[in-house]
Amino acid sequence: MIGEAARARFAMFGWPGSGHAVLLRRARLMVGLVLALYTALSPSFPAPWPSESRNAAAAATLSSTSTDPVLAVGGDIACDVGGVPTATACQQAATSDVVANLGADAVLPLGDQQYDTGSLGSFQQMYGPSWGRVLPRSHPVPGNHEYQTAGAAGYFSYFGSAAGDPSTGYYSWDIGSWHLIALNSECSQGAQVGCAVGSPQEKWLKADLSAHPGRCTLAYWHQPRFSSGNGGSNSIYQAFWQDLYDAHADVVLNGHTHAYERFAPQTPTGAADGTAGLREFVVGTGGRNFYGFSAALPNEQVRQNTTFGAMWLVLHPSSYDWSFQPVAGSTYSDAGTGACHASTVDTVAPSVPAGLAVNGSSSSQVALGWSPSTDNAGGSGVGPATASTVATSRRR
Repeated sequence: MIGEAARARFAMFGWPGSGHAVLLRRARLMVGLVLALYTALSPSFPAPWPSESRNAAAAATLSSTSTDPVLAVGGDIACDVGGVPTATACQQAATSDVVANLGADAVLPLGDQQYDTGSLGSFQQMYGPSWGRVLPRSHPVPGNHEYQTAGAAGYFSYFGSAAGDPSTGYYSWDIGSWHLIALNSECSQGAQVGCAVGSPQEKWLKADLSAHPGRCTLAYWHQPRFSSGNGGSNSIYQAFWQDLYDAHADVVLNGHTHAYERFAPQTPTGAADGTAGLREFVVGTGGRNFYGFSAALPNEQVRQNTTFGAMWLVLHPSSYDWSFQPVAGSTYSDAGTGACHASTVDTVAPSVPAGLAVNGSSSSQVALGWSPSTDNAGGSGVGPATASTVATSRRR
């Protein structure tokens, strides 16, 4: 039984005479008023990270489990201060909604996060209210526009330690069973880290790959090695690709081209290679604007420059799924799956031959026999033959 004091308190909500429905409606109204007051008093406070549940449309597109990490990816994002959203420009708020709704475990901003000069003030005013909503889970790389401010100082100040050492701008990290490598494509700007063979950055990359063998590996930086969009292909990143290819890496992510492009797995010189090739995605659809295309490249499977959005990557232990997620009101999509090279590279040594038996067949020969070794990659009888006759000599 409810006491009189409690009954009096509930009566202000119309309970019990009006039933539970009235109570719920009035409670919801009060919550709505509180939230509205909070928003009005805190206009600059970033929206909280959404629930870990992912949107139903994306979940229907890709198969994922709660233990497989999800990345949200995009670059070329926020207009400069004063930029006004139109159908074809300054859509950073719309793409940030896509990213927030994906509920990703990590966010990869692919450079040119903030136009035109990447100043700290511009980051705070334009990037902050949009993609800054997911700042705690962001692992960025710098673009050419970030270095329009000396040393990309605004970029490094805004992202803090998540952007790596300001003197280099490259770093690596792990998520799930994958190894991720963030590189600085602005080779001759700021820290002068270089991208060519023998440069400080290239030597660091080679050492990092050597320290993480047999791992599913994803690398990302701003300007692409291959693209049919603005800026085109850039062979300055040939050394990056060669090191990644030699180490059996899997995926490369870039921005810079204001479009979405997907390539078939290929070699560092652009030859199709379905066995050991790297698959490149260009995701420059973060909101700034679009540019046109030149002729499609030989291994370019998909490209579009009319729909803003972000890409979703699910990193499974031996494979990955991708899905382009458009802004609200758009319908473009691209989805698929790829195998991780680490699942096919043979890193297990053959078994040791066993059961050695020695039989004397004559005064000068013995017969040797043993069980052959086996190999996980399908080989058998590895090493010498399973039996042999060896000539001997006796000292008199």
